[in-house]
Amino acid sequence: MSTPEEPESGPDRGLARLNALPAGELRAELAQCLDVDRWVEAVASEAPFPDRAALLASADEHARAVTADEVATALARHPRIGERAEGADTESAWSRGEQSAFAADTDDASVRVQRIFAHAQREYEDRFGQIYLVCASGRSSRELLADLVARLDNDHATELAVVGDELRRIAGLRLVKLLEDA
Repeated sequence: MSTPEEPESGPDRGLARLNALPAGELRAELAQCLDVDRWVEAVASEAPFPDRAALLASADEHARAVTADEVATALARHPRIGERAEGADTESAWSRGEQSAFAADTDDASVRVQRIFAHAQREYEDRFGQIYLVCASGRSSRELLADLVARLDNDHATELAVVGDELRRIAGLRLVKLLEDA
């Protein structure tokens, strides 16, 4: 069985496709994963990549250095948890997929959890002045509510670091999707 770093077998068509893109197109594709100019430029400048693991390691390393200003810029592209990303572009489709588990449960208890979540999310936004961002892929509304409530206890510096790490995780998942869409 393959890992996200390795294709099933044979040549890695996704990596080959990315490596063959002109610089401008490569930057546009990378920006769908993490819309931080410094990150996009740093990762793009290392192309072509010898293998998928090298690309993912580079992306991860550069994402770990995301600044407070870059977090704010990147947050502007993310919808709130529970809000459907509009648009037919790849990034909107990824966002809808990443949040699909949140709204998947429609039983009464899950709907109540989602209402409580919306209230806690407003409290988060009032406290931190930004949307609550989490790598939501595959996580239920109950899991996200527990994470959100726990993060309300963070101070601003800690929360900024947490958000940066969440952006890094999202970028990694999206980069794998980008490679697999070949």
